[in-house]
Amino acid sequence: MERKFIVPGRGDILIKVVVQAIPTYMMLCFKLLKGLINEIEGLIRKFGWGYRREQKRIHWVSWEKLCLPKSEGGMGFRELSRFDDSLLAKQVWRLKKNEDTLFHKVFKANFFPSCSIMEANSLSKGSYAWKTITQAKRVVELGLVWQVGDGKSIKVRGDKWLPSSHGSCIVSPASSLSPDSNVSALIDEESHTWNTDLI
Repeated sequence: MERKFIVPGRGDILIKVVVQAIPTYMMLCFKLLKGLINEIEGLIRKFGWGYRREQKRIHWVSWEKLCLPKSEGGMGFRELSRFDDSLLAKQVWRLKKNEDTLFHKVFKANFFPSCSIMEANSLSKGSYAWKTITQAKRVVELGLVWQVGDGKSIKVRGDKWLPSSHGSCIVSPASSLSPDSNVSALIDEESHTWNTDLI
């Protein structure tokens, strides 16, 4: 028995370009419900394995494996839940960086008039779109790292500021600096270089 997932006729491209693209506009504005995402992914799986009416087929490979990149043995399909999170995080980033847009002005006036998007809370009066955008802030926060500059606004401990793939926060034991010291304490003001002795 042949165990193939929609290779004939390039059905994998059909799924990526059409089926997985259809809900993209909605995912830019709203967090889709888990039940809806499961239903869409279920239909994709059925189509991929060649279901015909009531004829059932065995799924020889898990959906998680099919969502892996092709270089890792998968088919490169999107996990719709994560894709939805990333699209909503993109809206958070737009609200953070593009303050001159109508989108930012309307949302700021209605939902976070006295703070930034990163400090805003989900309000009970807010729309479903606003609530899902505020939930997507966690995705942005995972990747945010301070650009040091003069270091006066960055805490040595607690803030992410180290340019490292292993972690952007200080994890070493406490030094001679106080726990609430700023990164500026590690910079020589005259030469604008790191104080290597103190580090």
